[in-house]
Amino acid sequence: MKKLLIAAAMAATLGGAAAPSFADVVVVRTAPPPPRHEVVPHARHGYTWVAGHWDWNGRRNVWIKGTWVRDRNGYVYRPTAWEQRDGRWVVERGGWQRGDRDHDGVPNRVDRDRDGDGVPNRRDDSPNNPNRH
Repeated sequence: MKKLLIAAAMAATLGGAAAPSFADVVVVRTAPPPPRHEVVPHARHGYTWVAGHWDWNGRRNVWIKGTWVRDRNGYVYRPTAWEQRDGRWVVERGGWQRGDRDHDGVPNRVDRDRDGDGVPNRRDDSPNNPNRH
């Protein structure tokens, strides 16, 4: 119950839109072990490799093996990440999030030039033209 209250408090302080959903954040006292070495297989068209990582099962750290996941159009896979905050360990579980379709470093929700032609979307007659660069 104590972990649940701490996680709820952290989720509330992180802010609404920027924070992952409540179920994706876990706070624990135990640091994860060092990552295990995995051999990454050759790339597969239409799939993203999700590297193996340590996860928390409610009592201890458990190793989750790496796997291929099918790509989702318009989304980017955010890997699981551990971070130390205020003497505790926080794991933010990975998952798909709205991505950066044109890979310009600007999230799609605030993207100003989708086709990369230098003309802002609001003034561009064809802002989604894939042949213009």
